[in-house]
Amino acid sequence: MTTIIIGKDRNGAYKEITCLGHTGYAASGKDIVCASVSVLVINTINALEELAGEHFITTVREEEGYIQCKFDGPMQEKSVFLLDAMVYGLKNIRKEYGKKYLQVQFKEV
Repeated sequence: MTTIIIGKDRNGAYKEITCLGHTGYAASGKDIVCASVSVLVINTINALEELAGEHFITTVREEEGYIQCKFDGPMQEKSVFLLDAMVYGLKNIRKEYGKKYLQVQFKEV
């Protein structure tokens, strides 16, 4: 199962995103759920950096399915929109394929 943890401060501002594990929906290379989650998360991180110019620290351990992105400071409105869109997409994947494969959690950091 993949677990996505969205860390926000008490005011609701994004502070970090952590993606852990592989979904286990299908064999490696054929897992459409894992591929979908990966595309959403990685594309959002790339867009935040390249299109929005945000600064953050990213840690990746590909073999574990681990990606963590910690944001430095206040984010632009367009960056918040990108993250909201990612969360929306992740929730829809979870709704379609079930919590057996994907969990989306929120925590205060």
